[in-house]
Amino acid sequence: MPLIRDGEIIADTWRVLDEGAEIPGQGDVILSLERLRNGAGQIAARAGRTGVAIENSADPGELEAHLAHLDLIALDFPAFTDGRAYSQARRLRVHFGFAGELRARGSVLADQAGFLTRVGFDTFELAGGQSLKVWNASARSMTLAYQRGYDGGQATREAVTELPAPA
Repeated sequence: MPLIRDGEIIADTWRVLDEGAEIPGQGDVILSLERLRNGAGQIAARAGRTGVAIENSADPGELEAHLAHLDLIALDFPAFTDGRAYSQARRLRVHFGFAGELRARGSVLADQAGFLTRVGFDTFELAGGQSLKVWNASARSMTLAYQRGYDGGQATREAVTELPAPA
C-alpha cells in the first residue's frame, strides 16, 4: 500500500506488530492500544521508534499519558463515510499537542486530502491503487476554509472578496 508524505510516495519503515509478537528493542513498530497499555515500561526503554494504531471508536485521551513515548499515531478510516478519525486527529494535535506523525489509514480517498491535512494528518496510506497525481491535485484544491486548521490557518477577508461573482 503506497504511503504519501509531502506529496511524494515514501518507503514505510514501520512494522505493524501482531498481538502475540514480541516487541523488539529497536526498529520502528506500530502497536495496538492494548499492547501500548500493557507494555508501557518496555516501550519507554526501546531504542527504536514506537507508534500506536487506534480504532476510530477509541478515545484519543487514552493516549495522553503515552504521548511522550510515541512517534506515530495511526488513525483508522474503516469507511470513507466515517469521519471520526478527523475529530481524533484534531484532538491529538490541538488539545494534546502531539507533534509526531499522524497517519491516516484504511479507506482514505484522494477527495479527502485537503481535509485530512487541515486536521493534522501528515502521512496517508492509499488504498485501491489511487494515483499520486490525483492525490496531489486534490490536496491542493482546497484554497479557502471557514474554520481554522490545526496549523491556525484561516481564510482572510481579502481572500473571500477576491472570489469571482457567481454566474
